[in-house]
Amino acid sequence: MKILLLGPNGQLGWELQRSLAPLGELVVCGREQGGDLAAPDTLATTVRAVRPDVIVNAAAHTAVDKAESEPELAQAINATAPGTLAREAATLGATLLHYSTDYVFDGSGTQARAEDAPTGPLSVYGRTKLDGELAIRASGCRHLILRTSWVYGARGGNFAKTMLRLAAEREQLNVINDQFGAPTGADLLADVSAHALRRLAGQPELAGTYHVAAGGETSWHGYAQFVIELARTQGRALKTAPDAVCAIPTTAYPTPARRPSNSRLNTKRFQQAFDLCLPAWQTGVTRLLAEIAN
Repeated sequence: MKILLLGPNGQLGWELQRSLAPLGELVVCGREQGGDLAAPDTLATTVRAVRPDVIVNAAAHTAVDKAESEPELAQAINATAPGTLAREAATLGATLLHYSTDYVFDGSGTQARAEDAPTGPLSVYGRTKLDGELAIRASGCRHLILRTSWVYGARGGNFAKTMLRLAAEREQLNVINDQFGAPTGADLLADVSAHALRRLAGQPELAGTYHVAAGGETSWHGYAQFVIELARTQGRALKTAPDAVCAIPTTAYPTPARRPSNSRLNTKRFQQAFDLCLPAWQTGVTRLLAEIAN
């Protein structure tokens, strides 16, 4: 199996370099090597030159607020480029693995969304990611679209690191408590992606759209409290106690892009199709804190 990985240097791409390597020949292609999603013509040339069996697109315009002021760039990277990759995959008979987001939904209600739930993005980011999904499906290529939420990695910045930094400086923190989801590790997402691709190679009927996120749910406030309490038990010197993390509504922290209040994703279809168990979000965050402590 020959795999072309785009976006290798982001949090997810970095983990995918590890998880995909045992599957076959891995060709890693960053922006400088012809993998620039803002240049679809170059992308097509790259795919034709590599002739992969699988294309894994881990690149995206993920700056949610910034996308509001640069919608054309977000559209090019999140929608036009995936459409180009899908058409090239269809021509080659290759599989395209692409990552999407809970932001394709409107965030209403309290129930976890299934794959066939109505979409209704609230932001430029969400709309462009949905357009990317539609372009992939329209191409007719064999594909896996994995929607996920609240992705973090030990490499680079993340919410937990921010909370720990602030908690070391301040005696009190204000964190939003009316947005709900499941913090999902890039390592978990990369590992289940490799498993799914291996299974799909023998069972092409499994192609389609799936929801993949860690088990359980929390709010950003609950996430912050968990991180701070665990860090303190590990001996970190923090000024903020868990009960000094104050809950605030989204309205108290306005941002250019609207965030969905309900980012819960129902992952039963994925777990059943690929015979996998997605562990509780606390498991991954606990591992993250152990990693960044060293």
